[in-house]
Amino acid sequence: MNSVLIMMWERQVKEYFRNKYRMLATLMLPFLFLIAFGFGISPMFEQTGNGNYIQYLLPGIIGMTILMGSTMNGMSLIWDKKFGFLKETLVAPVSRTSLLFGRCLGGATTSIFQGIIVLILGILLMGFQITDMLLLLIAIPFMFLIALFFNLLGTSFASVFDDMQSFPIIINFLVMPMFFLSGALFPINNFPDIIKFIASINPFTYCVELLRFGFGTVVEFNVIFSFSILISLIVFLGIIGTHLFNKIEP
Repeated sequence: MNSVLIMMWERQVKEYFRNKYRMLATLMLPFLFLIAFGFGISPMFEQTGNGNYIQYLLPGIIGMTILMGSTMNGMSLIWDKKFGFLKETLVAPVSRTSLLFGRCLGGATTSIFQGIIVLILGILLMGFQITDMLLLLIAIPFMFLIALFFNLLGTSFASVFDDMQSFPIIINFLVMPMFFLSGALFPINNFPDIIKFIASINPFTYCVELLRFGFGTVVEFNVIFSFSILISLIVFLGIIGTHLFNKIEP
């Protein structure tokens, strides 16, 4: 089982780093959001007395990077369906659960890499400050768990899709509201009550809160509660994703 996990993890990582255009494309959108919101809204945000907007914004942008990069990793499963690699792995005498989690762990690794690059850009270009290095050590495991959750989500959707055109549309339809209605860009306490309610049932809200805690910025929810929500969702999606993956016919 361990060898299967390592094999699938290594394949996903190598596939990502070999595609330089994909690496660049996954970093362009977070960079544009960081520049546009960082320079455009920062003065207004600070004038309202809410503090340094860059300190507030960057954890949300890192979360967005992980969210989009992880869910879109499901495309690799659809490619493997189309070109026969998935069939070869499914007929092998190995656990399908190992194949699934090997894929998701590999995708989580590349998503963390993307998040760290955005963090470095935020420090170098936007003046983001790490206030507590010990908390930063906690942020990395949080990033990994968030990436694992959204990789499981993307792979679960890809398990029931065969159309490479419809999958990105469905995923974008799902993740964009999750991002904008999470408090990643603006404090939730300024939202209307209906938006506050939507944000409170949005799993990405709690992911952003964990990142803010890890980067030493202000949080609006209880960190232990947010962590419990994330772990529960990983377990739930692990069960659902395994079931859907096992139903794929070779």
